[in-house]
Amino acid sequence: MMRRRTTLLTGCTALALALGATACGGGGPVSAGGGDKALNGQTVTVAGVWSGSEQKNFQKVLDAFTEKTGAKTQFVSTGDNVSTVVGSKIEGGNAPDVVMVPQVGVLQQFARNGWLKPLSGTTRKSVDANYATVWKDYGSVDDTLYGLYFKAAHKSTVWYSPDALDTAGVKPPKSYDDMLKAGRTVSDSGLAAFSVAGQDGWTLTDWFENVYLSQAGPEKYDALAAHKLKWTDGSVVDALTTLGELFGDKQLLQGGQKGALNTDFPGSVEKVFGPEPEAGMVYEGDFVAGVAKDQFGRKIGEDADFFPFPPVGGGKAPVVSGGDAAVVLKDGKNTKAGMALLEYLATPEAAAVWAEAGGFLSPNKKVDPAAYGDDVTRTTAKSLIAAGDSVRFDMSDQAPAAFGGTKGAGEWKILQDFLRDPSDPKGTAAQLEAAAAKAYKG
Repeated sequence: MMRRRTTLLTGCTALALALGATACGGGGPVSAGGGDKALNGQTVTVAGVWSGSEQKNFQKVLDAFTEKTGAKTQFVSTGDNVSTVVGSKIEGGNAPDVVMVPQVGVLQQFARNGWLKPLSGTTRKSVDANYATVWKDYGSVDDTLYGLYFKAAHKSTVWYSPDALDTAGVKPPKSYDDMLKAGRTVSDSGLAAFSVAGQDGWTLTDWFENVYLSQAGPEKYDALAAHKLKWTDGSVVDALTTLGELFGDKQLLQGGQKGALNTDFPGSVEKVFGPEPEAGMVYEGDFVAGVAKDQFGRKIGEDADFFPFPPVGGGKAPVVSGGDAAVVLKDGKNTKAGMALLEYLATPEAAAVWAEAGGFLSPNKKVDPAAYGDDVTRTTAKSLIAAGDSVRFDMSDQAPAAFGGTKGAGEWKILQDFLRDPSDPKGTAAQLEAAAAKAYKG
């Protein structure tokens, strides 16, 4: 389940793949230009979780690197558990040169195991010049930069059917309270307001994180993510209370609490954008677009669109992200070429290759928005860049897996129970703290 969740968080192509769809968008590889072919005859082995369409699109980036440098590349799909697979390869003397790491916690684990080489001065300069500081921070351990964030996901987007909102006579809301009010109006018009994927606990953590970041602010978000702030803190209870307004209102939830708990993520998108719509809105990341487009033939920007997750109370609009960081392993057979690959991945031209193919956002602010294949993706990318250092990485992805990433346990299970009965935010906060304390000690 950990990998399934990460796949969903890292882009629309993976979601489309899980549903048997084609890749999001199209277009061929972009030429990386000439170069002096200084790495002719060398091979870089890259390991990552991507498969299918995502792997195919990343291969276009690797091919552009080959064209530029002469180095051949070999991609190895690790499957669900990056940490275990990479660890066994290191022990077996067969370590890859580069790993695309999908979680902050795994990057930190690799660094503390002594597996990683610090990134080159060239890559550090690119990150300093072209990335918000927050991305450098998430790629660093003990003030040393080990990870280059190449691919990002924007997880503060609420997707809606323009027809549903037009029929109800409502506009995309500008605040959380207005969103609930608009939802009730949509419900009165004949469709449920929100399709919520309660069967997949990770979606509920994303709901919580957006509410919490906006309502409590980035400093408390960081403290809670590191478990320096207890989950029994009043700010957590306040956020759960706010979320409970939605979870506890059967008028707002398609199928009520029971229906939500029986709906997985792909199903939640289908209930809004499928052939027989049952709801007007679904909250999740930019990857919703891939499912709406490839599975249900929706034209993004016309019959499927999004508004930013609205600010809660007097807070700012949240921007929660996920992402994949490239790291270089000490025990790889060709760390020099691995470093050269990361230097390339840090450039706007590398990001533009996948941006053209679709299902991709870059945190590199020098990437030309015109590189993206449609206006909605362009807008999402601009929003991610504009957020600068206010971007916060998915909180549950920063937590130990036992708390933030395991089906039927920890935060996923407790928030599912809260969705079932949101009447006791304080009691839920106490359960979250007990589970977190145990996981962080472990």
